[in-house]
Amino acid sequence: MSRLSETYPPDRVVLREVGLRDGLQMVDRYPSTTAKTEWLHQESAAGVGHFEIGSFLPASSMPQFADVRQLIDVCDDLNVHSAALVLNDRGAVDAVQTLVGEIVTVVSATEEHSQANARRSQKEAIALVGRTVDLARNAETQPVVHVGISMAFGCSIAGEVDPDDVVRIAVACAEAGANVIGLADTVGVAGPDQVGDVVRRVKNELGNVTLSIHLHDTRGMGIANACAALDAGVRVIDGSLAGLGGCPFAPGATGNVVFEDLVYLCERKGFATGIDLEKLFSVREIVATEMPNEQFFGGLPRAGTPRQINWRA
Repeated sequence: MSRLSETYPPDRVVLREVGLRDGLQMVDRYPSTTAKTEWLHQESAAGVGHFEIGSFLPASSMPQFADVRQLIDVCDDLNVHSAALVLNDRGAVDAVQTLVGEIVTVVSATEEHSQANARRSQKEAIALVGRTVDLARNAETQPVVHVGISMAFGCSIAGEVDPDDVVRIAVACAEAGANVIGLADTVGVAGPDQVGDVVRRVKNELGNVTLSIHLHDTRGMGIANACAALDAGVRVIDGSLAGLGGCPFAPGATGNVVFEDLVYLCERKGFATGIDLEKLFSVREIVATEMPNEQFFGGLPRAGTPRQINWRA
């Protein structure tokens, strides 16, 4: 069995918890390494198995991710899957020297956002994908390479995004060797029909490629869009504890789809997640203590799981 199929089995839904990366990109105060470690321990005990835990970026610009190597080791000790973001060659080189299970890089669906986010063209970003794939294949651990297509459903800088452009970029990333192609609603503008349409177009073009979806709940459509993605065949979905998150280079980007609500959605649709929601809720206490000024979201944590209804798959 390949590392990809072990990481993302095609016959079940996998939920990626991105709170420790995307969730911390725009905060004024962030958890200590000790608190992050406890976050990982408690979520692992709740049944969460996939974490995006930071970025390989200079600590001078993103100090909240300075401990990314330590968190990778924590994930290895817990026997859970770790992923980390890289935005340049230096980050990719640094990443393959660790035990990280997955390297995430980004290609923007618009040239305008590509320049704002990474100061490079789409063509240059796709070339970085190829170089990252080469590094990963030659690394001892051979991490999965995951490319997220940001602004795939609309761009707060450039406006409308042509689905054909998204398909073209997805094909180019797959040809560069990416193992996973992610579609990101970076600024939360998508609706369910649009999500389903774009997912189906990419799947029709790429066949059995592993697709992921990364949704922001900026306009309250996150869960509806996740449902549409599931219906269209996506089996890898990102969410963030308490709906934390946002992109500092994307005007209007706010929090991710709430991870706890995403678990409930999947279970209600018949996809077993293996995640204990009551244990997951308790992790919020760590975040609330470490980031007291952050706003938390989520219907499930507020209302709780229904006591007299069988809501599990």
